[in-house]
Amino acid sequence: MKIPEHIVNANGKTLFSFELIPPLKGQSIQGIYDAIDPLMEFKPPFIDVTTLREDFIYKQHPSGLLEKLSYRKRPGTIAICAAIMNKYKVDTVPHLLCGGFTKDETENALIELEFLGIENVLVLRGDARLGDSSFVPTPNGHCYATELLQQVVNLNNGIYLHEDHGNTAKTNFCIGVAGYPEKHFEAPNLKTDFKYLKQKVDMGAQFIVTQMFFDIEKYKEFVNGCRANGITVPIIPGLKPITSSKQLVTLSKTFHIDLPEDLTDAIHACANEKAVKEVGIEWMINQCKELMAFGAPVLHFYTMSNAGPTKRIAEAIF
Repeated sequence: MKIPEHIVNANGKTLFSFELIPPLKGQSIQGIYDAIDPLMEFKPPFIDVTTLREDFIYKQHPSGLLEKLSYRKRPGTIAICAAIMNKYKVDTVPHLLCGGFTKDETENALIELEFLGIENVLVLRGDARLGDSSFVPTPNGHCYATELLQQVVNLNNGIYLHEDHGNTAKTNFCIGVAGYPEKHFEAPNLKTDFKYLKQKVDMGAQFIVTQMFFDIEKYKEFVNGCRANGITVPIIPGLKPITSSKQLVTLSKTFHIDLPEDLTDAIHACANEKAVKEVGIEWMINQCKELMAFGAPVLHFYTMSNAGPTKRIAEAIF
């Protein structure tokens, strides 16, 4: 079932969903199941599975020369989606990235997802590689999420990359895109962000999942701004509780977000990391209650494949 249909069928009730990271190369699927099992009592209608782009390592040869090698630390998004659907009978939402994939690889992935009966995808540009100062597109890949979005829309219309493909069957993907309540860090202002988000919706995006945030007013302002700009699709808040004091720095730096002073003051006052975790969970519980009162269609948790904190929050609000 498509994400907007899940939301309509909920009849105004806020749904629960979460996102997983594929395990490190060589690890088993059991780690994924261990991250899912504690959360199934909250009846998620769908589960997201992230995709990570390739990175580089350098191998030193006996001659002393360094060879630059491409590798993928966490492969298997499509296989994980298929395994989750088979075991738990819930929909999955694989992430599609520009970075790290050619257009042909993306088309092949979409054909495979269609074959498996996966109806929803989340289209993202993706982050820069660790060694790059900014996003570098993959040769014969996409530079922008709008280009990737267009490729999915094309397949939905039976338009493939190569005329000699011999397959005019149309796919039927429901496409999601990212939204940024505090503005994408590369956008000059929110007005520009809304302009490009509206473009994606006009192109065919059917739902929005936001970057994490810790100030409920940011989400409300973002939703109201979307509506004022003619963006009417569901806007799903992305959520992550703070679980360690170092995240005060890493979350702000990595995701370009602000943390409210009340939250940072409370964390700075903690005597130990256990207390920090409790503060983070309590803050998120209150944030979720406000989001439900505001009418958020889904509470979507970035679990980082660690079910514990999310389970505590869900127990308090569902």
